[in-house]
Amino acid sequence: MPQRAQVVLEPRKSPVQARSAASVDAILEATIQVLLSIGKEQLTTTKVALRAGVSVGTLYQYFPNKSSLLQAVLRRHLTEVGDAVERVCKEQKGRTLRQMATALITAFMHAKMRDAKTSVALYSVSSDVDGTKIVQQMGARFHKAVARMLTTSCEPLTSDPQLVASMLQGAMVGISRRILESGVAEGQREVLQQELIFVACAYVDACSARPRI
Repeated sequence: MPQRAQVVLEPRKSPVQARSAASVDAILEATIQVLLSIGKEQLTTTKVALRAGVSVGTLYQYFPNKSSLLQAVLRRHLTEVGDAVERVCKEQKGRTLRQMATALITAFMHAKMRDAKTSVALYSVSSDVDGTKIVQQMGARFHKAVARMLTTSCEPLTSDPQLVASMLQGAMVGISRRILESGVAEGQREVLQQELIFVACAYVDACSARPRI
C-alpha cells in the first residue's frame, strides 16, 4: 500500500531581514484576523494574503499551506506566553514562595487573557495542526523556568521543586482554559485569578518549611 504523503506544517523558510520579518508578522496577524472573522473552515491562504496586503506567492515563500499558517500562529502565541513566564521567573528569584506564586499567576493570566478571543480561537485549531507537540514543547519550557525559580526561594521547600512546578503549572493552565472556553465575563476573570492565587499560596505554604503562625 503506498504511503500517504506527509502534510508539511513547518514554514518554508525563516525571515532573515527586517522587511521579511515584517511580512511574516503581517501574514500572521492577518491569519488571526481572518480566523476570528470567518472561522478556521473558511480561512484560506488567499484570504490571508489579501488581508495582509501581500501576494499569495509571497505568503507561500514562508508558509506552504493553511495548516502551516495556523501552526505558526499557535506557536507564536505560546512562545509569547512562555516568554512572559520566563521573564517573571527570573525577576522573582530569591523571593518568598508566596511572592513567586502571585507574580507567576498574574503574569501568566495576563498573557493568556490579553487577547481572550484569539486564545479561544487557537484552542479550536490546535488539534488540526499537531498542536499537542507544540504545547508539550512550550510546557517543558514553562516547567523548567518555574522549577528553577522555586529552587532559589528564600524559604526552603519540603517538596520536590519539580513536583511543585508541575502542580502550579497544571492549576494555571487548567483554570485559564476553563475561563476562556466557558466564556466567563471579563469582570469575573480578575475574581477567579485572585482565587487561583489564594489556592496557589496555600499550596506553596504547605510545601514550605517556614514556621506556621
